[in-house]
Amino acid sequence: MAIRDIIILPDTQLRLVSKPIEKITPEIRALADDMLETMYDAPGIGLAAIQVAQPLRLITMDLSKKEGESDPRVFINPEILSSSEEFSVYEEGCLSIPEYYEEVERPARVRVRFMDIHGKVQEEDADGLYATCIQHEIDHLNGVLFVDYLSKLKRDMVGKKFKKAAKLAAK
Repeated sequence: MAIRDIIILPDTQLRLVSKPIEKITPEIRALADDMLETMYDAPGIGLAAIQVAQPLRLITMDLSKKEGESDPRVFINPEILSSSEEFSVYEEGCLSIPEYYEEVERPARVRVRFMDIHGKVQEEDADGLYATCIQHEIDHLNGVLFVDYLSKLKRDMVGKKFKKAAKLAAK
């Protein structure tokens, strides 16, 4: 396992639409392991493969809340099958947009289908933080960032901030 570099806004790779995974190979399993290690190191609760520059439909998550516990999850080719008409608001952040948090409104509940790391297709109902996180990470697979849900003014401010930071880092 290895910790991979997380790409940061304004990197244009974050806008790529990720490709479906056709077969779960040893390389896919290794990528999932690396993503979990990277996510824990960051630290974060979710990571999409595109955030480590791999445009594949792969997500890792761990929503365990207690110190010392872990519940690593791997979602391959996840898709939202249905969404509730009711919405909820959570403060979201993103490992690719470090140290920036904003409230985002999303469907309160979703039904998701995915393959696990063993290739078994599963369907689950998600609500609360799970619903927010899975929607956030699936958005990454479609080239969408949580800041896209904000007002144009806030989106532009975030974009300028990270473009400026990228220019300073390049010097």
